Amino acid sequence: MGKSLKGHAAVALLLLMTAIGGLMAQTPVMKKRVAVFTFEDKTSHKNRWWSGQSVGEGMADMLITELVKSGRYQVLERKELNRVMEEQSLGLSGAVTQESAAKVGQLLGVDLAVIGAVTEFGWSEDNMGGSLNQKGLGLGLKTTAATVAVDVRMVNTSTGEILAAENVRKKESKKGLALSSKEFDFENRDKFDESIAGKATRAAIDEIVSKIDVNTAGIVWQAKVIKADAEVYINAGASAGLVPGQRLLVFRPGEELIDPDSGISLGSEESQLGIIEIVNNTVGNGRASVCKIISGSGFQRNDIVRLK
Repeated sequence: MGKSLKGHAAVALLLLMTAIGGLMAQTPVMKKRVAVFTFEDKTSHKNRWWSGQSVGEGMADMLITELVKSGRYQVLERKELNRVMEEQSLGLSGAVTQESAAKVGQLLGVDLAVIGAVTEFGWSEDNMGGSLNQKGLGLGLKTTAATVAVDVRMVNTSTGEILAAENVRKKESKKGLALSSKEFDFENRDKFDESIAGKATRAAIDEIVSKIDVNTAGIVWQAKVIKADAEVYINAGASAGLVPGQRLLVFRPGEELIDPDSGISLGSEESQLGIIEIVNNTVGNGRASVCKIISGSGFQRNDIVRLK
């Protein structure tokens, strides 16, 4: 009797997992749009990446690479970000604010802006006792440690609200014979990755990606209408996860509601205009789509589209 119940339970579990797998296969993964601004360098400014970049630039680029590799995000190209920053005369002091990040994000249709500052990028040594002098080189038994710390803020560009403010701090160490050195000197990417500084940096970047995953979960995916006549063009396509045959709801935003105390956008009243269906998701190398109208009319540029 017991074996029979266990057998039925196993079959039921298998059927449930199969059903869940089928639903997941049918549900496309919609990629949120993220902009990563160059991190401010609040360290000694003595350390440089192998490419000549500052620590803040280097860590921001590493974060961009990891977000793209994850396949879960559309990450804004740095040149587009810089272009709008220059046009709007924002961030010229080198420090990007919550307000300037939100403004640029809105102009570029970004869901989340990531801003931050590198506060630690350095090393320390502890003597373990004993030393060797060989050909004039000071060699000793040491514990060498590298510490990397970043203050990160994640801004919902639609509201201007800070979703999370995190301090990520990682430390890596090694023991053994070590040459006395006061510099982080990386000849290339491989040398950096093998170093304890590179490993601490990688650990910090991985944790930031995890925190972005958590904080983008509550952001509703949306895109906008580029133009509309007999067909509707929207600024999202295959690169965002859209597929032909997928249907979207179209909304017209009303007056924006601003909290008089905080200045944060509380959204706006919206009216639903109709339904459109993806016909071609490869326009602009997959960054835009052509849709046919299923219902409704009067669609205009900047109307909002969301998953049906």
